[in-house]
Formats: sequence, structure tokens, C-alpha cells
Amino acid sequence: MSHEDSEKGDVGLKVDQEQAQRGVDLDRLGEKEGYVLDATTFRTEHGGPEAPLKLTPDGKTVLIPQPSDDPNDTLNWSRAKKHLVLFIISAVAFLPDYGSATGAVTLLQQATVWDMSQDTVNHSQVGNVFMLGAGGLLVTILSAYFGRLPVLFWFLIFAVWTAAWCAGAHGFPDFMAARILNGFFSTIAQGGGLMFIKDMFFFHEQARKINIWASFIVLSPYFGPLFAAFIISTQSWRIPFVVYTLETFLCLVLVVLFVDETYYNRSIPQSEQPPRNSRFMRLIGVEQWKSRAQRSSLKEAIMRPVKVVLKPTVAISVFYYLCTFAWVVGINTTLAMFVTPLYNFGPLQIGYFYFTPIVAAILGEIAGHWLHDWLASLYARRHNGHVDPEARLLAIWVSTPFVLAGLIFLGFCLERGYHFMLTALAWGLYVFGIMITTVAVSAYNLDAYPEGSGEVAAWVNFGRTTGGFIISYFQVTWAQKMGTERSFGTQAGICAGVFILCILPLQMFGKRLRHWSGELDFKTN
Repeated sequence: MSHEDSEKGDVGLKVDQEQAQRGVDLDRLGEKEGYVLDATTFRTEHGGPEAPLKLTPDGKTVLIPQPSDDPNDTLNWSRAKKHLVLFIISAVAFLPDYGSATGAVTLLQQATVWDMSQDTVNHSQVGNVFMLGAGGLLVTILSAYFGRLPVLFWFLIFAVWTAAWCAGAHGFPDFMAARILNGFFSTIAQGGGLMFIKDMFFFHEQARKINIWASFIVLSPYFGPLFAAFIISTQSWRIPFVVYTLETFLCLVLVVLFVDETYYNRSIPQSEQPPRNSRFMRLIGVEQWKSRAQRSSLKEAIMRPVKVVLKPTVAISVFYYLCTFAWVVGINTTLAMFVTPLYNFGPLQIGYFYFTPIVAAILGEIAGHWLHDWLASLYARRHNGHVDPEARLLAIWVSTPFVLAGLIFLGFCLERGYHFMLTALAWGLYVFGIMITTVAVSAYNLDAYPEGSGEVAAWVNFGRTTGGFIISYFQVTWAQKMGTERSFGTQAGICAGVFILCILPLQMFGKRLRHWSGELDFKTN
């Protein structure tokens, strides 16, 4: 063997050792062939009992992705630290819809103070909702280039400022500008929430963590009007926004005190990982800036959301979610206009009424805690231990009947003047279904394209907010012109239609579509 051949052999050996040290890319394997969690099944298919694998402490479940030996690897963080960060990220994700929906109640008082129609004041709400989606896309671009933590920190800084601006706004134009900017900056953990979950948790944990994060998002638009209704019964409309500002500031404090950079590049060996010297320097982005060459370039970061939405399964599922979740925002931002004259509700009664969706969302979270994993296990038993991303869509078969029944029943209640408790029940059925649907759509896209965790979260969020943005413009006019029976019945028909046109084809042909469209092939996850 020549000296040159010997050097090539040494280099090849070194590369193999580094690859072995970094572990097998089970995410990519799962995308192609289905995720295999059972250790025995995996070893039977991929190398026998000697196959190098890192497992859960009981030795039964394969860890996907395989963690490195580096203590700075976020997959190796302690359980307490992971869940503390998850709670803080979820609390931050709670903010945007909470602040947005606060205006659904304050607009009643604002319309009187500013001598404007309630529908006109509601336009500030619509602008805020739209920016929740647009801001999420920018979040993923900046996070792919700068890292997660500094984007989280600086966006929250501006979220506090714009929330305070809402509380102190002088007149409607000033208030509307503040609301639009607040929507843009407050969406940081809502538009990019899945990337934090993907960074810290293994595949077998992700559905339950998404369930926790999503419950904060689904609950938030109901807590805003709940608190605001009680406050404005004795105080000015500005006080609910003062409360929202303080809540945003508290989340900023929690991020400063406890959250660290969650991104860890498992595609490079431990010896080349950027040093973690100062958490403050990571908070403001100095350390991430120094290591930016190891992440996506700015051009690559900009193209990531584009590449993701061009994947057929992402586009189809986002369209489905847009058409299904739109009515959540439409109902929430306009319901006070319906029930105030129908039941002679004042602010306090409206506040009490918002307990209904809160209870429904909590019940949906509790049910989803077991439902999503149970359905995945059932799917695995029927597919030789493999869990394809399409298994996550099974939960939508459970949620769709609740969504349809809730919308149809709500339309009847509002038009025929049924007792408000029946109206509350109808609303609750719909929200319960939406809670399960949200987790299913998010988990499906994360499993299908785990390397694009931030981008799929941003597009799902964009679909949700865009649907709400559109429907908020004509929900009241539509219902007044056609009657709530026909308008809400049409909404139910749309939900049933997109289930047939989107979810059924994805379950039947989703895997083929994903293989046909190819991998994302991003430089970093």
C-alpha cells in the first residue's frame, strides 16, 4: 500500500469514527422508512444485537435522534431543565393570542370612547392576527441564522414595548399601529415553538410536549377576553393591556433567568462544537454570531421556509388547518357581538362565558396526552413496528366529529335563541376538537420534516392566523345576512370538505408524496 493510500485510509477511518461518535441519523431514516422505537425490532432490521444504539433507561425504546456524548447537547439536559424551558416557551406562546383576543372585549368600550363602530375598531384585531403569522416566518429565518435564544430575547424586548404602547395609545390610529407591531413581535414562541421542542426532546416524547405547548396556544385566546371582561366592568379598557404588558415582561424575565440556547448541531463532532462560555453572551447573540458559519447562511435561512412550503404534504396540511382553525378566531373575536344582544350579557357575563372554551381546551389536552401516543402505538402494531408520520393524522378522525357538531349546533343556538348553556356546550365541542386537531397537524409535519421544525411550525401558525385574519373581516356581516344557522353550517361543511380533500389523501398517499418531493437537505436542523 502506498503512503498516499495509507493517508486516505487513515482519513476514512477518522471520518467513520466521527460518524460513529455522532450516532446514526435516525430522523432521516424515520422520514424514509418510518420511525422504529422498539429496540429489538430496530436491531433485527439494522445490524443485529451488536448495532450501536442509545436507548431509554429501561432498554426498550430507541432514542431518536441519537444524542451525542457532549453534556452541552440539549438532548442530554436534565429532565427538570428541559421541562422548565418548555414551560417558559409555552408561556411565551400563550402571549400573542391572549393579547390579540383581549381586544375582542375592549373594543366594546373603545368604540364608545372613540365614537366608532365596533366592526371598525375590530380592524385593529384583524391586523394583529395577520402579523402573528407573518412574524412567525421571520422568526424561523432569523433563528436558522442567529440561533434560537437571541431571537427569543430581542423579540420579547420589542413585544414588551409594543404591549405598553397598546395600553398608552392615544386614539385609534395609534392603537392600531401598536397592535400590528405587537402581533409581529409577540409570536416568537408560537411561530417557532416546534423547533424548541425538537431541540430538547426525543421522538417518543414529542407528541406529549407538543400537546402541552399547543394547549397554551389554544387556551390563550379565551383567557384574554375572560380577564378583560372582568377588568373593564369596573376599569378603563387600558387596564387589560397593562396586565398583558406585565405578563409579557414576566416572560422576558423568565427567559433572561432560565432559558439557554437550545440549538445543538449534531452534524459536527464534539471537538468542533462552539464553546459555551457565557449565557449572557448567548442571550444577546454574541456567541452565536461568532459561530454563525456552522449554521445556515442568511441566503440559506431565507430559503428554508420557501423549500418547506413547497413540499406538497406541508402545503396540503396547512391549507386544511387554515380552513379548520379559521372559525376559532372568527368566533372568538366576534362572539361578544352575538351574545350581548341575544342574552342581554354585560362584561361580567361575557367573562363567565369564556370559561367554556377554557374547560374544553383543558379536556382536549388531557385526552390528547394519551390519545396521540396510543394511536401511534396502534399504528406501529399494524405496520411491523414502524410509525410513519401519517399515523399522527389518525387523531383527526377523532376530532372531526366534535368540530362539525360544535359548529352546526352553535349556529342553531345563536339563531334560535337556545339557552346560553347549550350555546356554551356547542362552543366547547368545537374547541375540544380543535385542540386535538392542532396537535395532530403539528406532530405530523414535525415527524415528516424534523430538520425543518421551525419552518413547519411557522407555516402551521401562518395557516391558523391567516384563516382567522380572513374570517374576522366578514364573520359578523355574513352571519347577519345569512343567519347563523346557514353561516355556521357552511363553516362545518367547509371543515368536512377539507377533511375529505386533504386528510384522506394524505393518509393514503402522503408517504409517496414525501418520497416524490424529496428531502429538505438543509445544512443544519
